[in-house]
Amino acid sequence: MKTQPIATLAAALAAAFLLAAAPMAQAETAKKADKATADKAKATKPAGSKTAAAKADKADKADKPAAKKKAEKPAVSASRTNLKSAAVNVAAGIQAAEAAMTPAELAIAERVQVGKMPCELGASVTLTADAKNPGYFDMQGKNFSYRMFPVATSTGAIRLEDQKAGAVWLQLANKSMLMSQKHGIRLADECTSPAQLEVAQNLKLNPPVSILEALPPAAVK
Repeated sequence: MKTQPIATLAAALAAAFLLAAAPMAQAETAKKADKATADKAKATKPAGSKTAAAKADKADKADKPAAKKKAEKPAVSASRTNLKSAAVNVAAGIQAAEAAMTPAELAIAERVQVGKMPCELGASVTLTADAKNPGYFDMQGKNFSYRMFPVATSTGAIRLEDQKAGAVWLQLANKSMLMSQKHGIRLADECTSPAQLEVAQNLKLNPPVSILEALPPAAVK
């Protein structure tokens, strides 16, 4: 009589254990399935990540030259700016040097005949005073252009020079002439302004007295 209840109790416990173990088994199976899915995803992820990393690295390498060029560009711009600034300073220095004119040279410049002057053989010369740099003159003619400035002479004749080009302009009372010191020739002669033309005509009508004519006859003998 006592063994039957024990067997029944054992059967009940076994049934209860089976009922309790079933959910655990299902949970374990689900856990294994999730793990397998995670492992599969993990196995595929590195390849994608590696590809993305490779693309990112390639893009980074492609951007480096552009970044380098961008970094070098300001240096080039700065160099051009420096060159431009140096050119401006040189030009300013030249203008400052031209402005350094002595009072004697300025006095000579005030007596220079300007304008377009006809010369012999149909040639002409145009002499223009530089308003920004007193004492300096720009000369133009056929196949030449000079930058002239006054030079003092012992004879009192008005002399302008372009030392770089080797050109000399001599102005007398009745005419002017342009010479090339480099080639030893006259580039223009018998050039006259209206004032010089008037003097030349007066000299023709009233020629100067010769030194020999001014001496007494006895002295000439």
